[in-house]
Amino acid sequence: MVAQLHCRHARFALATFLLALSGAPAFAAGEQLDVKYSVRMIGLPLGTAGLSAKLDPASYNIEVSARLAGLATIVSRAQGIAQSSGSIAQGRVQPRAYATTSSNSKETRTVRMAMNGGAVRAVDVAPPLEPNPHRVPVTEAHKRGIVDPLSALVMPVAGRGPLTGAAACDRTLPVFDGYARFDVSLSYAGTREVRAPAYKGPVAVCTARYTAISGHRQDRASTRYMENNRSMEVWLMPVESARVVTPYKISVATQMGTVVIEATAVSLASAGGAARSATR
Repeated sequence: MVAQLHCRHARFALATFLLALSGAPAFAAGEQLDVKYSVRMIGLPLGTAGLSAKLDPASYNIEVSARLAGLATIVSRAQGIAQSSGSIAQGRVQPRAYATTSSNSKETRTVRMAMNGGAVRAVDVAPPLEPNPHRVPVTEAHKRGIVDPLSALVMPVAGRGPLTGAAACDRTLPVFDGYARFDVSLSYAGTREVRAPAYKGPVAVCTARYTAISGHRQDRASTRYMENNRSMEVWLMPVESARVVTPYKISVATQMGTVVIEATAVSLASAGGAARSATR
């Protein structure tokens, strides 16, 4: 979202952020997670983001908010919020509803989607995008077998092996955000042990590639740059009880510099329980 609102090249970072989470301790059903993130470009503060999520073995509900901060507000006072909910069945995420509102000094745009069985049943973008002959049309086929940007952050891991092994990364996420369809392909690069204030535990390190499918403008240099971009990486943390992984850190090279989204604080609590940090 910060990426969508401020830098088109970093759109992937928040969309694939778009985030969270936790790790080493096992999560109880109905666990409430609250995560704070920093967003930096070439090491300078660009903005902040916050995540509030409920995860259990059969369902998820995520809300993410983001805004520009510091010197970035000189360029734009952009901010946004997104929500997504759905179920987890047979090792797959099945989104039901997605909504996002983003605004800057010029306009506010809202996207709402209803989904069932991996297919978009209804979508509303207000105000609608300006017609452009260079925009690749989105077909009905492009709206099937998809996940929304936030549901893409909930990644089930099949089998009974470690959550931070190769199975965490080796997947392609077919994302539709209401007006553009793209793939994010992840490949396993290794496992790393994180020792940070926000999280202490293992992460799966994944390289990432972006492929535009439809809804994008073919004449944009930024699209070509992102499709050729080999400097994108995602670190995934395990959520043990739900057997899913989700991002701890995302790094994306852009034409303006590298954008890094990283958790700075993570707390979690069972329903009706006390909050605790996600560290060993």
